[in-house]
Amino acid sequence: MSATEARAPKRLPLAPHEIVLVVILAIALAVLATLSDRFFTLDNLLNQGRLMTEVGLIAMPMTFVIVTGGIDLSVGSTMGLCAILLGYSWKNFGFPLELAIVFALLVGTVAGFINGWFITRLKVPPLIMTISTLALYRGLAEGISQAHSVRGYPEGFYLLGQGEVWGVPTQLWLLVVAIVIFAVILARTTFGRSLYAIGYNETGARFSGLPVDRIKLAIYTASGLMAGLAAWIFVSRVSTTRSDMGTGIELDVIAAVVLGGTSIFGGVGTIAGTVLGLLLIQLLKDGLALTGVKGDATIVVIGAVLILSILITNFAQRRREQGR
Repeated sequence: MSATEARAPKRLPLAPHEIVLVVILAIALAVLATLSDRFFTLDNLLNQGRLMTEVGLIAMPMTFVIVTGGIDLSVGSTMGLCAILLGYSWKNFGFPLELAIVFALLVGTVAGFINGWFITRLKVPPLIMTISTLALYRGLAEGISQAHSVRGYPEGFYLLGQGEVWGVPTQLWLLVVAIVIFAVILARTTFGRSLYAIGYNETGARFSGLPVDRIKLAIYTASGLMAGLAAWIFVSRVSTTRSDMGTGIELDVIAAVVLGGTSIFGGVGTIAGTVLGLLLIQLLKDGLALTGVKGDATIVVIGAVLILSILITNFAQRRREQGR
């Protein structure tokens, strides 16, 4: 072993913040399991996996976006617009259902591309741009639907949202595949390292020759695509299409990503952390609901957990810096 290798720090499988989340998750599981005998059952846990898939899929590209120091608040409205256009194009335009699904995914992709184009070409701040399209896309969804829902899809359409493969919800397999793909891209590719570089110092990344605008355009486009995919799954799961689908989902997505340790200032974040944040939020919601805790109190508990995890991580970080 060379001297350089001997001095190199050993990398932990999980970052300090993720270790904190694992501990909090284990404690939460233990406490909630004792409070409700229905919580820690295979059927309930698989059902929670089914329910968190839409948030999880959108959280994958959102991690990329926030790692670069950006934000996408329009994902919920994009999801609602895609859901409406899926049902509307099938019912009113006479599209075959397969074409309607492709059309909805294309709409989501274009919606994300529009965000990215304005952010990179016209230099509109991501917060302002995506707040604007949050209102625009939701307004389009409501205007197209005219408060009417679309029902009566063919039986095979429900396989993705309500079916199972080897006893596991179909969409949960899709979420696992997405997690693996996004984790590999972020941690093991040049593209992923470029995201960290942009978030850490965008000006420096530009001077280093990175195609910053193309990368940011790609991740906002991916965000729209995954919102469209989430819309397809959601419609399949609930068996109907409404213009209010996806309302507020952007808050759950951002909460999961930030709870997972991704910095809103950019340059820091992992898919593993996002998954842990997603699991913690979903299981807290479910466990507290089973124990009779109302929705408002659940939000308070999740907020407290978010603050606690950040405080513990910051404290541990300061201790490590002081010990150097």
